[in-house]
Amino acid sequence: MNSKKTHTASSHLALATVLGLAFVASPALADTAAEAEAAQQPAGGAVIEDDVHNRQTDATGNIIVSASGVKELDVLAGTSVLEAREIQRDMVTGQIGELLTKLPGVSATSFAPGSSRPVLRGQQGERVRVLVDGVGTADVSNTSVDHATSIEPITVERIEVLRGPAVLLYGSQAIGGAVNVIDKRIPTRMPDEAFHFDGFAGVDTATDLRTGAASLDVGVGKNLVFHVDGSWRQTGNMEIGGFQLSPELREELLEEAAEKDADGEPDEAAEFREAAAQRGVVPNSDMESWTLNAGLGLILGESTFGASLGWYDTNYGVIKRPGLKHEHGDEEGGEEEEEEGEENVRIDLRQFRADFKGDIFLGDGAFERLKLRVGYSDYTHTEFEGPGEIGTVFEAASIEARAELVQKESGMLRGATGIQFLHRDFFAEGAEAYVPPNLTDQLAVFTLQEFGTGPIQIEAAARAEFTNVQAQTLGIERDYDTFSGALGLVYEGVEGVRIGINGSRAERAPSAEELFSNGPHIATQAFEIGDANLRTERAWGLEAYARGRIGAGTFNLTAYRQWFSNYIFLEETGEEEDDLPVFEYLQQDADFFGIEADINYPIIDTEGFRLLTDLRASYIEAELADGTAVPRIPPLSLLGALEAQTGAFDLRGEVQWFDKQDRVTAFETETDSFTLVNALIAWRPLANNQNVTVQVAADNIFDVNGRRHASFTKDFVPLVGRNFRASVRLSF
Repeated sequence: MNSKKTHTASSHLALATVLGLAFVASPALADTAAEAEAAQQPAGGAVIEDDVHNRQTDATGNIIVSASGVKELDVLAGTSVLEAREIQRDMVTGQIGELLTKLPGVSATSFAPGSSRPVLRGQQGERVRVLVDGVGTADVSNTSVDHATSIEPITVERIEVLRGPAVLLYGSQAIGGAVNVIDKRIPTRMPDEAFHFDGFAGVDTATDLRTGAASLDVGVGKNLVFHVDGSWRQTGNMEIGGFQLSPELREELLEEAAEKDADGEPDEAAEFREAAAQRGVVPNSDMESWTLNAGLGLILGESTFGASLGWYDTNYGVIKRPGLKHEHGDEEGGEEEEEEGEENVRIDLRQFRADFKGDIFLGDGAFERLKLRVGYSDYTHTEFEGPGEIGTVFEAASIEARAELVQKESGMLRGATGIQFLHRDFFAEGAEAYVPPNLTDQLAVFTLQEFGTGPIQIEAAARAEFTNVQAQTLGIERDYDTFSGALGLVYEGVEGVRIGINGSRAERAPSAEELFSNGPHIATQAFEIGDANLRTERAWGLEAYARGRIGAGTFNLTAYRQWFSNYIFLEETGEEEDDLPVFEYLQQDADFFGIEADINYPIIDTEGFRLLTDLRASYIEAELADGTAVPRIPPLSLLGALEAQTGAFDLRGEVQWFDKQDRVTAFETETDSFTLVNALIAWRPLANNQNVTVQVAADNIFDVNGRRHASFTKDFVPLVGRNFRASVRLSF
């Protein structure tokens, strides 16, 4: 238990130190802010204020994203933004991974309805960062696909999906990209009214969903804003459009049943046949979650400061592969016991989070603003192997802090420079604690610079990162010094159209899980073995794009390629341990290539009626140096939609097609092609308030039994079947 005490002490010390520095610095700098005149809008931008958003747009109407640094350097990062209306339209489950899957280049891990993380450009886990307003979520969803992200989408203001080399400025892990969630916990402006209220409620049929959320902002005096929000979500078991198991897995279980019959074990044979015949519903796929957050914002002229506290609590089922059994030692007596998986495995996850945010106006010197961001998290999740039977407990305490100086524009040069710190203390105990207790400390410096004001602009970004990883119980310590950089060139010869190319070099330090894993990991159906001698992962990247406006329409076309050295991946060894196949973390060169396209164009555009087309496409191929496929790469996908808009109604119909994935590794199964057909109607009943929306949707109308190839559990957790949803969103 010494590791656990170290975990608590080091976490509290880090919290006190960083938050203390942040709050000491803030009042001193606030004097300058209080003397400033009323805030001026950024050059070429305007603020759109309505009851839901406080967005910024550029001269062409494009949304400027909020991720620190990226909004100053939009050449190096292709960005997609989902706001409240899109979140209401596309949200089928409470997990952020499923919400984003209609965007180009985005898939999801789809482990279970209670756990799904984004997959960006074929990368997942450690190579994708999920951020809350610029700093990490501080959960452990990046370490395993069965661990949920601690984000409730219905309480957020918008979600930004960042791709391309500039996102490496948020950590060397973000080789695939980053998802930045903008919530409303820390107010940054005074409400126009005495109070501001947002509410949401929804139900569905395929999971028996019942959900609701509300938030309230209240001005206190002239400079303070108080915020509170909460949410609740509950579902039953997920209904599906056919057999739970894939044809390959059903065949395997029926063969096992025949062998049991031959061995004179009819009861076990019947269990295998029952599992193979399961259809229409996925057992143990229900979940329940709730959140509560409160924040306070101080607005002083052009400067803002704020802090928030939040709680996230969820309980969801871990869906085991039918027929899976494994053995592990009893902690008391050391004897082996065999599990047949009769008891449902559940995860009970809780996170306390504290955040600080400052945006300080510095006057007329060389630097215009100082941006501060600190996030602290105390995270625990318990895996129950039956009612009241604790199997494994995971704990993680972390703190991430970021400070960024934004330069005052000087001639044709503008940019920002900053420093970032991360401390993570991880502890696990129990029968399946496959990763030993470990500490990770990271310090990084970064800069972003843009040069040019005419049709040609040059952008550059660089990040140096110093990482220390320790496994205390093993007596192992590793240090990694990494450098990542990007250079981009853009030409805007036609107004509103940008054509560009950028190159990047990225380095990623191995994670503690990749270095120190050694034990059964039921989420991946494997006995995982790490390698403490893994080297840094390096990638050279090249990306070409064209994006902008043509007439009333918009388009975004991107092609990219990445060449990896020392690419880290799990490889099956052919051996077994605890009745599970043994997988080792290995390194090999790899090559990724992809194309993304997104085109929106109004076929009809009159004063009272619009008919829009929405076309999207994604294609990825990835290969290791030995000619084998990189595991779990999403196949070609296409989406086509027509949307009719009137003053009070929107009517949308869409078809989403996924190609067959037959380029697989030796331990993967192929995934069949499938097509989803969806429709929805949205009604805005109040002519004077467009932010009250009633929506009815039908997803997967033809009840197709689709499977997502990027998922570890695709062979026994298909996508949700035919689903009718109804929701109401209001803001006033």
